[in-house]
Amino acid sequence: MQDTIETSAEAAEADALPRCYEVHADSEAESGAQPLPGQLKKPVETKSAAQWAYERLILYIQNFEKTLDGDHEVAMGFTGGDAGVMRIQGMGYFDPDIITFFGSDGTGARTQLVQHVSQLNVMLRALPKSVEDKPANRIGFRLAADLEDS
Repeated sequence: MQDTIETSAEAAEADALPRCYEVHADSEAESGAQPLPGQLKKPVETKSAAQWAYERLILYIQNFEKTLDGDHEVAMGFTGGDAGVMRIQGMGYFDPDIITFFGSDGTGARTQLVQHVSQLNVMLRALPKSVEDKPANRIGFRLAADLEDS
């Protein structure tokens, strides 16, 4: 049930703005409409496909990291080929349609994936942190802070 009265223009604008909705089987996870950071509330038409994908990936990474304990860090698994898993250490985009991920593979070798947004297909994974005496790396929160500053 709606508590506020909207004009048709307000209703049309709200319908066009980005939304995030999730349902989880885990009763501790939040279900329903997820609040979006300010940058993600801007109309999609004002962004390139690369920027829009980048911003949403940051939100997914940050939310995934919230579920991790202090002994795990976020990594990405890639489908197809032998790309394997990359520990995420950075991310970026190149307008209009390229996303890039920086990190390291299971052997510690530096890696960078450059991918067209139409081919974007990643799986977020929890990996044990790389150095025992250091706190787990939380790249999602740094990416989100950078996004809010821009």
